[in-house]
This record gives sequence, structure tokens and C-alpha cells, in this order.
Amino acid sequence: MRSDGRSASQMREVKITRHCLKGVEGSVMIEMGDTRVLCAATLEEKVPPFMKGRGLGWVTAEYGMLPRSSPQRIDREAVRGKLQGRTQEIMRLIGRSLRSTLDPKAMGERQLILDCDVIQADGGTRCASITGAFIAAVDALQPLVAAGTLPKIPFKDYVAAISVGVIEGQARLDLHYLEDSTAEVDMNVVGTGSGDLVELGSTAEKGTFGRARFLELLDLGQKGVAELVALQRAELGIDFHA
Repeated sequence: MRSDGRSASQMREVKITRHCLKGVEGSVMIEMGDTRVLCAATLEEKVPPFMKGRGLGWVTAEYGMLPRSSPQRIDREAVRGKLQGRTQEIMRLIGRSLRSTLDPKAMGERQLILDCDVIQADGGTRCASITGAFIAAVDALQPLVAAGTLPKIPFKDYVAAISVGVIEGQARLDLHYLEDSTAEVDMNVVGTGSGDLVELGSTAEKGTFGRARFLELLDLGQKGVAELVALQRAELGIDFHA
């Protein structure tokens, strides 16, 4: 048993609240245990300059943590005058993850901007951001499909993410902050509804780890991604492979 009573392979309770912001194309509050992330999607009828004239859509993301999303206050990066390296890394990860299943040609010259703001952090904020942002993105595109502007949602599959790690020699799914901060190995797994991998980020924090341990963590992570995709599918009701 872990400190919060879960088994090693058990994910925290996940709560998804859609359409939580008024006047926003797509908005989702995703809660994974005590981690809460507000994901908002903005749809623009234009693309960045480097994409102009190509007839392709684009997805990008911004990410931030509110000052009191953690027990110790975090300075606003706007006050510091620049983005931290961690923030830039996570923004790029969210964007890459959603673009991995996007059909840019089917989207046309439109841009989705996903704003992911951490309200409360207790580990796994980047993973929650990816999982929630995907739902917000689909919700933002639904009116275009309803109006006949788009024939279908221009994503080819679901995408979600989860953390795994090794704590006290045991592989565990969906780490909360205390586990993440003491992990011997930690890994983020981003995957699709069909079971394909989008991105893996794995680090040995104490010593090294072998191939068998890597595969154990990968299997555990893919199990978690499948569970999250099942929740996304239950919310959206879309079969992208139909």
C-alpha cells in the first residue's frame, strides 16, 4: 500500500469537468487526485506565419503554475521576465503530443491554442495537461463539425499521458508529489488510444536501471494511458477509427 492507500498499479481518482469556462471554445478542469489543471482551448481562423499558405492546421500550447498551486509560493514568470526551461519544455511537450494525432490537412488553416494552468500541483501536472487539453481541443472543434464547416473532428486518435516510477524498489503508476520527489526512476508515458507511443521521458534519479525495469514501467504506463483514454472516450463518445 502507498501513502494514499492505492496499490502500485492503481491510478488516482480522475475527475473531468467540461465546459467549465463561459464563452470559451473548449474548457476542461481535470483533477487527478490533488492535482488540478484548467485546460482552455482557443480556436483561431489563422495559423502562425511559418504555416501560412500550406493549407494545414496547427496546435500549440502554453503552460503555467499559479503562485499558490504548491505549498511554497512560486513567482509568476511574467514578473521574472522570462519563461523557465521547465515551462518551455512542458509547453512543447503538450503541443507535440496533441499534434501527434492531428490530421493537419483535415483541420485546414486554423490554429488551436491550449492554455494549461495548474491550479493545484501534486505531481503529474504535465500529464494531466495533455489528457485534459485533448478533450478541450475536441470540444473547441465540435461546433465546426455541427455547422458543416468540417466534415469530422480532425484528430486521428485519442492521446493521453501518465507518470510512472520506482519508489522503494517498487514500480508505481501515477506518482503524487512525495513519490515523484523521492523516486529512484521516473518516467512520463504519452500514448494513443490504439496503444502507440508518442513520447517517453525517463530518468534514473539514483543510480541506473535495466531493460527489464524499463519494460515494466512502460507496460504500467501504457496501462494507465489506456485507462485515461477510456475516460476521454466516455466523455466525448467519438470513435476516431470508425
